[in-house]
Amino acid sequence: MPELAAHARDVPVNQIREITEAAWRTPGAIVLSIGEPGFALPRHVLEAGMACLDRDETNYTPNAGIPELREAFAARFSEGAGASHSIGAERVYVVDGAQQGLHLAMSLLLSPGDEILIPNPGYPTFAMTSRLLSAVPVGYPLYPEQDFQPRIQDLEVLITERTRVLMLNSPSNPLGAVLGEDLTRQLVAFARKHDLWIISDECYEAFTYDVPHISPARFDSDVPGEARVFTSLTLSKTYGLTGLRIGGLVCPPGLEQKMNNVMEAIVSCVASPSQYAALAALTGPQDYVTNAHAHYRANRDAASAVLDAKGIRYLNAQGAFYLWADVSHVSDGDVRGWVRRFLAESGVALAPGTAFGSIGEGWVRIALCGDRDELVEGVGRLPERAGLSTDT
Repeated sequence: MPELAAHARDVPVNQIREITEAAWRTPGAIVLSIGEPGFALPRHVLEAGMACLDRDETNYTPNAGIPELREAFAARFSEGAGASHSIGAERVYVVDGAQQGLHLAMSLLLSPGDEILIPNPGYPTFAMTSRLLSAVPVGYPLYPEQDFQPRIQDLEVLITERTRVLMLNSPSNPLGAVLGEDLTRQLVAFARKHDLWIISDECYEAFTYDVPHISPARFDSDVPGEARVFTSLTLSKTYGLTGLRIGGLVCPPGLEQKMNNVMEAIVSCVASPSQYAALAALTGPQDYVTNAHAHYRANRDAASAVLDAKGIRYLNAQGAFYLWADVSHVSDGDVRGWVRRFLAESGVALAPGTAFGSIGEGWVRIALCGDRDELVEGVGRLPERAGLSTDT
């Protein structure tokens, strides 16, 4: 049998899926390892998708998506992300979930051997996707003592002649950290100084707590040839449409035709029913988002109180729907092995910090999006860590 390509052989296992699938095979397990919103979808969203099927509107759409949905994405992004100018619908590409949007952006920007700066800790597919393109992911450190915020001086030392892209993620999965306005401006200036593209993953833009969401696009140019920010959006988290696989990728001006060409080569277009359901979500009543925001915030506070009582250190989440907690007092330098033992012994699944990078050793990600009683019960089974500060 012929060998697989080297870039495919080198893609590591996703440790989040590893522990989650083990939990699904464990009767009665409390699954806090995966970010799956648990609310029923709004009826008007479901009906929009079904109506598309009823009228047999199941042919190809334009590569970039139906015009109405592109306009709706553009309106939401222009209003909600702090952009300095309105984003035209011609710059929005409807993609098959945020992950396909990231793959599309990286396909445009990375040649074999090129380097992309990714957060450590950061979402696993940042590295996985770049490796599939024969590019080289280079982690930039996010340290506990800096509240897991990037520092320009740490980025500077990683620049080489092969560096092409800076990957940003705010609100952060797994950390719940949010980039402030001043730091975001500095990061865009850093990319401009070194002539880098920026890919900004903003999957959780709807969920910040007491701080604003600031998109790097606010500080980008709107001049073709000078703009450098790609923004990845999704409705999977905002509206719970994880299975419909629908998102938006906002590209810099002047790249529309190139985007079209690469989109055709990757997926052609997104399924029509998903697009019409997404249109209904963006343009219809927003009760789902309001209720989800309140639920996630209350779950964050409830889980944080349990961690406080147990003396377990954690990062106070300002966004997304995760808590990043320090279990180094029990994980003994192998948090991946510890979460498997914890599942077997306590029936609770947590995502190991090493799924997100080397700096995640000793930490776990706790998903806050499910049932509150189950969340509190699961976090309550964590071993206590007496006598230490509870907040980074």
